[in-house]
Amino acid sequence: MQHPEQDIRNRLLIARLPAMPQILIKLIELLQADDAGMPELAALIAKDAGMTSKIMAVANSSAYQRHSRSVGLEQALVSLGTDMIKTLVISESVFQTFNNFPHSGSTDLRAFWKGSLTTAVIARDIARVLDYPQVEEAYLAGLLHNVGRLALLATAPKEYAYNFTARDDEDLCAVEQRTLEITHAEAGAWLIERWNLDSFLADSVLYHHEPVPRLEAAHPLIRIVRLAHQLCYHAATPDAAAEAAALCGIEEDKLDAFVKSAARQVTRAAEHLGIDLAGADDIPTPPAIAPQPVDPVQARLQEEVRNMVLVQEMGQSFARQAGEAGMLDAMTRSARILFDLETTVILLESPTGHALQGAGTGEAQQRLAEFAVPLNKPGLLADAANGRTLAFATRGSGLAALGIVEQQLFRIVGSEALVCLPLVAGQRCLGMIVGGVPAWQLPLLQKKERFLQAFGNQAANALETALSERGHARRQVAHVAEEYREASRRVVHEVNNPLSIIKNYLSVLDAKLARREPVVSEMSILNEEIDRVGQLINGLADLQPSDAGSVTNVARVVEDVLRLFRATDFLPASVQVLTRMQDGPQEIDGDADLLKQILVNLVKNAIEAQPQGGRIEIANRGLVNRERRLYVELVVSDAGPGLSQEVLANLFSAVKSSKEGKHHGLGLSIVHSLVKKLNGMISCRSGANGTSFELLLPARGSTSQLATVQARGVVDSV
Repeated sequence: MQHPEQDIRNRLLIARLPAMPQILIKLIELLQADDAGMPELAALIAKDAGMTSKIMAVANSSAYQRHSRSVGLEQALVSLGTDMIKTLVISESVFQTFNNFPHSGSTDLRAFWKGSLTTAVIARDIARVLDYPQVEEAYLAGLLHNVGRLALLATAPKEYAYNFTARDDEDLCAVEQRTLEITHAEAGAWLIERWNLDSFLADSVLYHHEPVPRLEAAHPLIRIVRLAHQLCYHAATPDAAAEAAALCGIEEDKLDAFVKSAARQVTRAAEHLGIDLAGADDIPTPPAIAPQPVDPVQARLQEEVRNMVLVQEMGQSFARQAGEAGMLDAMTRSARILFDLETTVILLESPTGHALQGAGTGEAQQRLAEFAVPLNKPGLLADAANGRTLAFATRGSGLAALGIVEQQLFRIVGSEALVCLPLVAGQRCLGMIVGGVPAWQLPLLQKKERFLQAFGNQAANALETALSERGHARRQVAHVAEEYREASRRVVHEVNNPLSIIKNYLSVLDAKLARREPVVSEMSILNEEIDRVGQLINGLADLQPSDAGSVTNVARVVEDVLRLFRATDFLPASVQVLTRMQDGPQEIDGDADLLKQILVNLVKNAIEAQPQGGRIEIANRGLVNRERRLYVELVVSDAGPGLSQEVLANLFSAVKSSKEGKHHGLGLSIVHSLVKKLNGMISCRSGANGTSFELLLPARGSTSQLATVQARGVVDSV
């Protein structure tokens, strides 16, 4: 019974089919060289211990050795001759490969081996009669012409076990197509192409059951293998054999000689290769039959489950990839494996979302780098992306009917047909996978629409996650860059204060030195301010909050700040400064330099708010309990005209102020951030009678006390 959803090609891709031995591949390359001879063959064989042993065994056998002394490799090659060596290397390599197919060890292969050897010998003899230049190629093609039967047995042992022993004719191909949707001729050609053997070898395997009239203009190797197969398996059908002989221009009365000569050569070759063909003619060859009917609903369910598992595995594989390039490689590789695509390229949505751009990797990278598909113009790819639907196209429909971009893609992938799979995540098409396939494979892919779409969704989800992570990383980099830019602006702003103080103190120093007065105090202040400049600049390298483990005396910092202002022109005579420091707690948890920066900014702003003179008061109002934590309240107030409602609303934001200068407007935002670094709080009151800034700074030990209280609360709750 037909199983339309079953695609044996997926199983062929997954099955552990053997690779062709390297010695055979190198031998084929050597045979295609015009100057290939005994020295080259000897050098090739000497590199393979197993093949050397086989050659030595045959050369020392009774058929070639007339005395008891064993010969070395060089003498063995001479005694066997070039033709025999080529035959042995090809035959041994192929039969080693046959034995490595899964399930071959548990299957009687005598009839299979005899048929392969017979076809190979007949093909070689026909090639010699036709003066075909590569007789060894004809021999190899005959050996491999039924390798697809081994591949199907390895891939579908339950479905194909009976038909493996069936008569090799057109009826078998019909049963294979009906049950597995692939014939052994197609499977063999598929396998040879993946072994990277010559393309005409694959063609000779693919068409060895083709009707004779269709092969009249075919390549000679195809016609040779077709006739050799006919003489091996259907020599008893004279009319069919004669029809095949006409393909090669061989007279009908010479066909029997090919068959009889092949029988003698096959027996001798089997002895050399150590293959037991005894009883091969007695093995029955029943007609091919289809497997027992299978419930179509059950078969469909099994197929859906298998596809779901495969898609989930692919999704997990995509998620494990490191970087976008690795993910794109994984997508193209998985698409080729699951759907047997020949060439695969990926197009991704452009940053503007108006086009699909080539995202090639590896060899296709350069060619696709500038390839783009506009989405605002009709076309196969644009319509598929905009409609988020699968699309198919073939060369047979005529390239002229397609757009330029589709024609370009056909040339890039070099296939007969295209399948265009949109990568859809939610309602967004992130890109498209475009795969090239043979035209005959297109109907099979069209039946797998749900499987393709599920794969596309998994790939799109993984791609969306990768793009999201990349965007997040970019935002993080931009955020850090902005932090550094903001920090640099703040440092420039803050450095101006100590630099101005240093400049003023240098004027004071100059005057005192002229009068020969002592300058120890001024030098001490200069050193402190220079150190503070260094600390501010070093702060660019560390944007983390400063260590709050130190203890600072508020009254002492206030005294230092006022001393700076009073000794220079910063504090005009028209502005009176009053301090009210209580006898109570003066110490806070935090860095003295941070508090000094805060007070310098606030006092400077208070002075600038009273250009005609006025009053500034700095007061310690004692302890404040705020949310079970103790703070020292420090207030800096002035008697200026007050702040407008708009300015007050944006007081601690970095906004442009009415003051002149590049960095004006940053001061209070810097004050706010510095207070937060001290784990404190700041608020502002402003009216017609002036403005006051109220600082709540963590009292000494309040951090550890809070931790203790929280710990006790946890214990009590337990």
